[in-house]
Amino acid sequence: MPLPSAVAATAVAAQVLPDFADLAEKTGPAVVNIRTTERVKPGQGGLNGEDEEMQEFFRRFFGIPIPRQQQPDRAPRGRKPAPQQEEEVPRGVGSGFIISGDGYVLTNAHVVEGADEVYVTLTDKREFKAKIIGVDKRTDVAVVKIDGNNLPRLTIGDPSKLRVGEWVIAIGSPFGLENTVTAGIISAKARDTGEYLPLIQTDVAVNPGNSGGPLINMRGEVIGINSQIYSRSGGYMGISFAVPIDEAVRVADQLRTTGKVTRGRIGVQIGEVTREVAETLGMPRAQGALVQRVEPGGPAEKAGVEAGDIILKFNGANIEKSTDLPRLVGATKPGTRVGVTVWRKGANREIPLTVTELEPEKVAKQDEKKPKEQAANALGLVVSDLSEAQKRELRLEGGVIVEAAEGPAARVGLRAGDVILRLNNTDITNAKQFNALVSKLEPKKSAVILVRRGDASQFVPIKPNGQ
Repeated sequence: MPLPSAVAATAVAAQVLPDFADLAEKTGPAVVNIRTTERVKPGQGGLNGEDEEMQEFFRRFFGIPIPRQQQPDRAPRGRKPAPQQEEEVPRGVGSGFIISGDGYVLTNAHVVEGADEVYVTLTDKREFKAKIIGVDKRTDVAVVKIDGNNLPRLTIGDPSKLRVGEWVIAIGSPFGLENTVTAGIISAKARDTGEYLPLIQTDVAVNPGNSGGPLINMRGEVIGINSQIYSRSGGYMGISFAVPIDEAVRVADQLRTTGKVTRGRIGVQIGEVTREVAETLGMPRAQGALVQRVEPGGPAEKAGVEAGDIILKFNGANIEKSTDLPRLVGATKPGTRVGVTVWRKGANREIPLTVTELEPEKVAKQDEKKPKEQAANALGLVVSDLSEAQKRELRLEGGVIVEAAEGPAARVGLRAGDVILRLNNTDITNAKQFNALVSKLEPKKSAVILVRRGDASQFVPIKPNGQ
């Protein structure tokens, strides 16, 4: 007797749905829990300020020790109180995975950055005190080392072979819950998020504590490091991002060798080439990176690159979109002589130049003497003028520094220390001018601001408050 159509459809679906049990069992032992601590003076650290109910919640459900509220030391009369000793308090919990049998572990930079001590726990409950080998904030990749031999490790996969829609799993410690396995599919490849690398987008459930854990394909190969989520609530909302493992390994190799990452630079500020611009300039199609500014004395200026040029190729590689250029330049060894193809005045030109080394990331430091109690403008921003010293350090002629971001600004990812260079088509010179321009924005119309963070600049669409 034939099965009813609904039952038959269910049976077919059951045949094609994957079973992750063998995959989790095979790869799980190489995934580790990472907890970090910091040393503070008594009474200054941890969750001492939390109420008793929250402390009990963390203790019972996540096993996180809560430092006792410290009381002043009372010495017997006639004796001086003993000097206070620093104590070790919890700082954070994350994930990682072993990439070599002798104990090298990959994780996110934000998991271990600023920690005084790092502890790595394996699935068999062995705990190791780890050494931080190197941290690279631009890619959010870090390498730590534990002492061990013949440790379980993950096999490195090839992200270039990923297909949108294929199944993947994540293993990590969300909210401190060790060895949690979640599954989903690849949602997009090479997703631009304004960071230094194109990221892998998935719908795998990733939450705080998953950071640094592996994204694994159905062959049991790690193809990414779970790094970010898109969220308006702070928790998982169906979109997560992972650093491609090939880029992470390239960074890790440099960190293991020298403790730092060396990148190339050519000294240009770039923007996207729109279809309207391409048609106006007579280009066959919209592609390349528009040179908006050439750094005085930089490699590009010395070679003859001009503002208004459109870079189509770098060292033989096509530039399809503007974000391709910094990645190709960054991956080029400083001192390398390369050829650059630019579109200028209706024709291609070949320009040879020498790549130099990218300086360590510089972030504008907030001036503590500046007033903090300003009201946020309609974009949710409190800004102040850049000092002359900040302009020299960041090699800027104008702009304002973000002191605080809330509302619309916080929702689009802006934060204190960012520098705003432009609002729509107007260059920003000072805080008064910027706030005046914001006050004239149309409430129902999106604006776009050019934001610099570190050495990278990005256009960010934003709507005034209340929209």
